[in-house]
Amino acid sequence: MRQRLAVTGKYSSLVIGCLVALIPLVVLVFTSLKSAKDYATSGPLNPPTHITFANFVTAFRGSDMGTAFLNTTIIMVVSIVGTILIGTMTAYAIDRFEFRFKKMVVGLFLLATLVPGVTTQVATFQVINKLGLYDTRMAPIALFMGTDIVSIYIFVQFMRSIPISLDEAATLDGANHFAIYRRIILPLLRPAIATVVVIKGIGIYNEFYIPYLYMPDKNLVVVSTALQRFKSPMGTQWEILSAGALIVIVPTLIIFLVLQRYIYNGLSAGSVK
Repeated sequence: MRQRLAVTGKYSSLVIGCLVALIPLVVLVFTSLKSAKDYATSGPLNPPTHITFANFVTAFRGSDMGTAFLNTTIIMVVSIVGTILIGTMTAYAIDRFEFRFKKMVVGLFLLATLVPGVTTQVATFQVINKLGLYDTRMAPIALFMGTDIVSIYIFVQFMRSIPISLDEAATLDGANHFAIYRRIILPLLRPAIATVVVIKGIGIYNEFYIPYLYMPDKNLVVVSTALQRFKSPMGTQWEILSAGALIVIVPTLIIFLVLQRYIYNGLSAGSVK
């Protein structure tokens, strides 16, 4: 009886948790399918009386979503490639080499994560402005390209599962450190790279503050700032905003579903060891 109650309680809590998590998505879908009049005269959990897809057309055209997706893709691809190169090289150096102040360097990475990013925004803005990157795509790229400790940690943990004997064998064959990194380490880090691509990519894709602050030009909108056009001091067009939010969610959902097995493999790699 106790075992049955425990199992029932476990699955009941999971079902309740799923329902709670799905409620905002259900409200978003219902709102996106309502007309302005239908939205004003119904509750958030009431299904639409007359389903309309005009909100999706208005959201895509009114927010210049095509340009937003293009800018987002450019920023995301360049930032992720830079993060992978810098992160894998850093992890390779930390895991495979012994050098002075190695522990201090790793400690400084950890210390940097304790500093809230908002406290350094004034200095960061001045640096970006002095470099002439303000109001260009290079501003968020330069800020996103900085490898965070999570990416380094994932690469280091996964690299520890790669035998050092492979490096030694390649050295005996005449390979230098860069050749070992390019031909052995980098290909074997593909599961960890896929994990970082998803985690970093979703973070960049959903980022609002940095593009909003450093790219005020209307031609440099990204998906997170494009929907801002439907919000004004006079009111918010929630039905159109909801449709736009669903358009923005779809690419993220597809990428996550395709790469989810790499996420779990990359996060758990090296944990048993």
